[in-house]
Amino acid sequence: MNVLSRLFTTDSINLNAQASNKAQAFENAGQYFATKLQIPCETVLSFLNAREALGSTGLGFGVAIPHGRIKGLQEPCAALFKLQTPIEFGAPDGKPVSLLLFLLVPEKATQEHLEILAVIAQLLTNPQTLDQLQNETDPEKVRDLICHWEALQ
Repeated sequence: MNVLSRLFTTDSINLNAQASNKAQAFENAGQYFATKLQIPCETVLSFLNAREALGSTGLGFGVAIPHGRIKGLQEPCAALFKLQTPIEFGAPDGKPVSLLLFLLVPEKATQEHLEILAVIAQLLTNPQTLDQLQNETDPEKVRDLICHWEALQ
């Protein structure tokens, strides 16, 4: 198990997400987090959009990690959306994004936030793991892959 194991449940993994653009993807994530965390969707959207305004959270290779610090949030929370149709995301390689891993952390979770982001970035830039995530159709198997993934040292 790794630092991501407590962030993911099968309900936080949507392998058939639909969005025609970044705003719609953020809206879908905002609605998911609003329901799960009992916070307004607009709050989530505000923080995701504020972070994205600083620069794209697209990594390349069809992957993005939209994230933000949420005032009043007690514990980090994450969700993985695999879009049925890739969307433009301003990724450095210019490729559209189909795999979005959303991360929300408490406003003051600076070091923890960075550690979680580092593990997510390593996970999503590992070619073999990325291929498995892109092709898997079972949320439970995706959760297992994420939670048991270990970076090569």
